[in-house]
Amino acid sequence: MKYLYRQVDKELFEWKANQNRKPLLIRGARQIGKSSSIRQLGKTFEHYIEINFENSPQFVSIFESEPDINQLCALIEAESKIQISEGQTLLFLDEVQACPAAIAALRYFYEKKPHLHVVATGSLLEFAIAELPTFGVGRISSLYMYPFSFEEFMLAMNESRIYEMSMQSTDNKALNQVIHQKLNKLFKAFMVVGGMPEAVKTYVEKPDWLAVAKIQAELMTTFEDDFGKYKKRVSAIRIREVFRMVVAQTGQVFSYNQSFSGLTNLQIKDSLDLLEKAGLIRTITHSASNGIPLGSEINPKKRKFIFFDTGLLFQILGLPLTDLLISNDWEVINKGAIAEVAVGLELIKYAPNYQKYDLFFWQRDKAGSQAEVDYVIQKGDKLIPIEVKAGTRGSMQSMFLFLNEKQRDFGIRISQENFGVLPQVKIIPIYALKGIM
Repeated sequence: MKYLYRQVDKELFEWKANQNRKPLLIRGARQIGKSSSIRQLGKTFEHYIEINFENSPQFVSIFESEPDINQLCALIEAESKIQISEGQTLLFLDEVQACPAAIAALRYFYEKKPHLHVVATGSLLEFAIAELPTFGVGRISSLYMYPFSFEEFMLAMNESRIYEMSMQSTDNKALNQVIHQKLNKLFKAFMVVGGMPEAVKTYVEKPDWLAVAKIQAELMTTFEDDFGKYKKRVSAIRIREVFRMVVAQTGQVFSYNQSFSGLTNLQIKDSLDLLEKAGLIRTITHSASNGIPLGSEINPKKRKFIFFDTGLLFQILGLPLTDLLISNDWEVINKGAIAEVAVGLELIKYAPNYQKYDLFFWQRDKAGSQAEVDYVIQKGDKLIPIEVKAGTRGSMQSMFLFLNEKQRDFGIRISQENFGVLPQVKIIPIYALKGIM
């Protein structure tokens, strides 16, 4: 299949050119294209070595038995029959979770061979990192990768020109209505396809929804089969039930009381932690939002969880694709709060990817005056509330309560509406989320 451009490619080429680079870890859920992007980078090197520790156990033995980096490189050269030359060779360590010694060795590559390009990734990398006593702080760089963003989807669809037009619009400059409607339609398709590379490639080659659904079902089976690999103290059955709890409560503050098999709060908490380590869910944490940073005033007991891909979420929920694709009513599309999930995921994807981006929401619980804002983001020294509206109408009482109580200048309304402005509110179409980051 033809390689589809990813935003991380730009970051990888910048890393390659940086004379002060460190060994790089690409982090993220499995099946999101991490290895493909690294292989694409490898084409720009004179020499390229790819070691998959799951398929090549002899390399596990080499890393476990040889602490000296120079000797280690000599053994890799001998086994791979490919030259290791600083500045000319890319050494790619894949499925590195199968060899913790290789993760530990990354810091020594930085110290002993600082000009050698070394990059590593793995399908369950976070679990291996959590088990290490130390993790090379200051000697290893991390790059977080996610499923396709809408921008990447548009590039894959050869629709970059109209996407660029949307990026040139503002709340004071509406987009041409024909282009606006086309972008809404494309974003709707993007939500149903999701951002998993295999699903995107299938749809780009031929918009066959049954073929896309088949790919999504296979991916979900793979993810659920992985549950048993997460940790022995939490069974796959328990993790699967908590996973279903997360899906059932999408868009809501998570309640521990919806378990039907007597799971304890600790078991649910452990399962949630494992699902997040696997990259399958992301947390949205309540913040009092009185000032920056948002994370300084959180209430960890008030959390929402969102699944990491809208296409797979459609698959899990079993929503009828015909209704979704034909209907112009976004209330149909937003069954399961999918529009809210899509917004959260896009915010993550467009944030700087050298650190993990945290999501926050705001809620006020007072008798007779309940209010909730879907997301609160920090931009410079400003806190900006964001409300997601599936349609083109809906009150914004919570938004105005937030703006008044926190003395903030403006908020953002995300919907299928064209760019526009209301008193204290900027209206941004759901397809143009990159513009607010």
